[in-house]
Amino acid sequence: MAPGRSRYRSIFTSATRRERIANFESYWAYSVGHDGEILQDQKDLVKKRETLVGFQAHPVRSRRPLADPARFYRNHVIMQDDPRTLDRKTLLLTFLYKFARHEYVGISAAWDRTERITESTSMIAKIGLYHLCEEFSHMRLFQEILRTFHLDQVEWVPLGKWMSRMYRLFPMFPEAMLAPPAFVSELMGLTVYQHIDGALDDILADEPEARERVRVLLREVMTDELAHVGQRRNFLGPLGLRAAHLMVESMYRAFFRDIPETRLLFDVEQMVRDGKAFDYSTIAPEMLEKSWVPSYCKA
Repeated sequence: MAPGRSRYRSIFTSATRRERIANFESYWAYSVGHDGEILQDQKDLVKKRETLVGFQAHPVRSRRPLADPARFYRNHVIMQDDPRTLDRKTLLLTFLYKFARHEYVGISAAWDRTERITESTSMIAKIGLYHLCEEFSHMRLFQEILRTFHLDQVEWVPLGKWMSRMYRLFPMFPEAMLAPPAFVSELMGLTVYQHIDGALDDILADEPEARERVRVLLREVMTDELAHVGQRRNFLGPLGLRAAHLMVESMYRAFFRDIPETRLLFDVEQMVRDGKAFDYSTIAPEMLEKSWVPSYCKA
């Protein structure tokens, strides 16, 4: 650890009920300051919209389109070709689409069960709405990443019937059942974004301007995901925390098995290890300054 860096405990550190209640209040205050007012009809937040408008006002495009854009469009929803025959830029972008598509379907199903914010809306319900709006803002940022490579015709396609049904049922589960896999899903997202960030210098070595734009967009997402990991951790009591830790390996492996690009881009074994051992010391200080960390994860 570099001199002067803060020290952190594992995300799987235990916390009392009183600590978790205090951290929900802290997280809610952070969310309002970080995002501004909610624009519920647009599934958006004032500050998120301003950030997106800023990126769109100063677009960055790669010097060259993909070698064969048609191969991206043929394989981004379902891999039709042998993935080993795709160049690494295309692989990275088809992977990102597939990963984000799962996210989109999940948050859309959860959104269908939300209600409008009123004066009587509980703090936890408000946190949930802000969380979903942040996730929808991430979908817009992912589309900006794809547009950076001249991919302007990308839409979020529903998953198959069985998987879509599962995502619709998931929000109906009792919180005690929902909390551990929901936490692991957030942790997996953060792990993925860290590994994408680590691969950009290699995969986009010949596109320095596009690489830096992708990194800035990705880190906007990561800043929120860092806070989401802590927020979802806050729902876990002792049994839920133990269950979540046991789920990490099986959930990571099952999810990545369904995306054939994964093993050609990343070290899945390392991703599993990173998830099981996560603490905030692996995150750049400038990103942590803009995000939120549970008090019980600070050493």
